[in-house]
Amino acid sequence: MDWNIITLNGSSIIMTFLFDWISLLFMGFVLIISSLVILYSDDYMFGDLNIARFIMLVLMFVVSMMFLIISPNVISILLGWDGLGLVSYLLVIYYQNVKSYGAGMLTVLSNRIGDVALLMVIAWMINFGSWSFIYYLDFLSGSVEMELISFLVVLAAMTKSAQIPFSSWLPAAMAAPTPVSALVHSSTLVTAGVYLLIRFSPSFSYWLNVFLLLVSGLTMFMAGLGANFEYDLKKIIALSTLSQLGLMIMTISVGLSTLAFFHLLTHALFKALLFMCAGGVIHSMGDSQDIRYMGGMSVYMPFTSSCLMVANFALCGMPFLAGFYSKDFILEMFSMSYVNMFGFFLLFLSTGLTVCYSFRLFYFVMCGDFNFFSSYSMAETNYHMVFGMIGLLIMSVFGGGALMWLICPTPSMICLPYYLSFLTLFVLFIGGWVGYEMAGFSFSDNLFSMHLYPVSSFSGSMWFMPFFSTYGVSYMPLGLGYDATKVFDSGWMEYFGGQGMYLILFNLGSVNQWFQYNSLKVFLGFFVMWVVILLFIIIY
Repeated sequence: MDWNIITLNGSSIIMTFLFDWISLLFMGFVLIISSLVILYSDDYMFGDLNIARFIMLVLMFVVSMMFLIISPNVISILLGWDGLGLVSYLLVIYYQNVKSYGAGMLTVLSNRIGDVALLMVIAWMINFGSWSFIYYLDFLSGSVEMELISFLVVLAAMTKSAQIPFSSWLPAAMAAPTPVSALVHSSTLVTAGVYLLIRFSPSFSYWLNVFLLLVSGLTMFMAGLGANFEYDLKKIIALSTLSQLGLMIMTISVGLSTLAFFHLLTHALFKALLFMCAGGVIHSMGDSQDIRYMGGMSVYMPFTSSCLMVANFALCGMPFLAGFYSKDFILEMFSMSYVNMFGFFLLFLSTGLTVCYSFRLFYFVMCGDFNFFSSYSMAETNYHMVFGMIGLLIMSVFGGGALMWLICPTPSMICLPYYLSFLTLFVLFIGGWVGYEMAGFSFSDNLFSMHLYPVSSFSGSMWFMPFFSTYGVSYMPLGLGYDATKVFDSGWMEYFGGQGMYLILFNLGSVNQWFQYNSLKVFLGFFVMWVVILLFIIIY
């Protein structure tokens, strides 16, 4: 749909909107999830003095995402893209403290790299006659310009969807309020990069796909491994989002972009529900996010616990829940595709790790005794939060099946040998068993934790990536600044300049003062001196 904004001297400024099945479906999902999240935050943010500002920011976020979804034009995409980056920064620093500010700066600066890549895409598309990329994808694929543009788009998507080496901002962005996390991690900010890749995927060359496969596979593995060593409830769910983003981009890299979009939609449903349940639990726990303090939640918060477990099982790919239809389909199509052993191994290992951290979460939150204050009361009296969860619960159970009818109206023929068709189920069961055992061990045996310390410090810190993107980048400039201050401002310049002059004048002044305080003694001394000098002159 073309909207002619203004025509001046024969030149028209036209805004183009693309309403195909992908954009309409995605817009529907974003609007449903955001409406439930706003209903949820009515109770969650209750008592906040600036709740109107918060809701306005969330609405700006949703509008930016809409712009991104319906734009076939790179310039209007940049409008939505930058809107997402700016509003996400404002939401991450919503609770104003040092930690939030650090997380916000990390988020916004990581995303600036992607913004610059998109600006370069706009510059390279000037010679195409229009910025509507949708017209050029097929017949310009293979040209040098399109390869460069594709690479820049991949770079932009890697920053927005937090792939290696830009992963460290995603767990840091958990400083934002929980309803924002539910929106960001399900259907808006982080999925923008995946959506852009789905749109541009026809123009990707073989080598770019191989590069994408490697990066996304490693991201998926790293996030799955890190979530198994994390104790912060929100960070575990954030790392699981990172793992699923890796899965989606991996699926795009082997040419199954429709399936990646399918998983994007199903993942949005259960991930928003997962964050809402986590928010409910954190809210009831007096804002404590440590899973070691939880336990026996199924007794105290039965409805929230049920929703949490449904979302968790959907994430694992439990048969006939939303995640199963897309995840199982992706794994089976992957098994049929022409992929290398390394990519195949990474995919199935990371799927096992997903089940592993889900069962670990189940063990810590649901099993055993309550580990918080002994006389602490918990309740589910926030009706808006409960209604928000019910909406997503229904969609997490039935959404996958409904989408399967919509996206794949004709069934795909999957022909796999016996052991490959059971590999997915085998990986799920092994992952669940290892996760449960590992949680039990780390609960009871401190020796287990001590022996695993080098592994857990490496894996739990996302392969030291936050150190490289924060301390690593800022260490040298801060060190140089310190040395410069020491040598120039507090060093020789100061010694010969301000401080030195001050010291000389101070000393001279103190001598003068000594003279003035001791006037009689000084005058007598001078008198004697002059008498001695006169006598000396008279004699000689």
